Amino acid sequence: MYRTLPVFTAYIAWTILTDVANYLIAHWFPGLYLKAYLAEIVPDSILQLFVLIELAWSVLRPSRSILPRGTVYLIAGLVLVAGLIVWPLAGMTMPPGLSKHGELYVHFQQTVAILRVVCFLFMAGFSQVLSIGWKDRELQVATGLGFFSIVTLIVAVLHSHQEAGTLYYHWLDRATTCSYIGSLSYWIVSFVTKEQERKEFSPQMQELLLLMSGGARASRIALGELPSDQQRKRIK
Repeated sequence: MYRTLPVFTAYIAWTILTDVANYLIAHWFPGLYLKAYLAEIVPDSILQLFVLIELAWSVLRPSRSILPRGTVYLIAGLVLVAGLIVWPLAGMTMPPGLSKHGELYVHFQQTVAILRVVCFLFMAGFSQVLSIGWKDRELQVATGLGFFSIVTLIVAVLHSHQEAGTLYYHWLDRATTCSYIGSLSYWIVSFVTKEQERKEFSPQMQELLLLMSGGARASRIALGELPSDQQRKRIK
């Protein structure tokens, strides 16, 4: 995957390393766990933004020849602007009873979740309007991230109506964790499967086009062999 989607590959490696590190910190230094998690979520959010930019640029790969050179910077700018718009909106729904560190964590989590969902919907709609086909790997990455983002966003909305630290609050957190593990499992199964070569037309459609092109060629030849009006006059 690192050849076609290097940023996404780096993001997966980053999440695995930070998950292991956070697990060890939670067991050995529980008092530092929240601070370590907050320090990790900032670069994690930045990486997710770059994954969105890379995915959008990858979807536009078939049309790159007709796009301006600065298109990738335009996509990055649009994602950043969307993030700035989403940031104050995400802070409007905060669960009661959170500490300042907890509010910052939830704010980051909600912002990135909303941004992922918005970007995926925009990419899907934009590609549909322009009739741009997604490759299997791009669609698989978008599906996994989209599923995790939607679950995270639903949990964040439900958290805003719950008291932090309650039993149901933590059960919803486990639902987010399960969706994350589910996305990882889906990617593993998808990526170990060989990607099928995409065909522009089905065999039946290819045969039909060949027949049509053969018929058109025969008609042109037949028309070329017919005598012109001047030849007809000479014959008369």
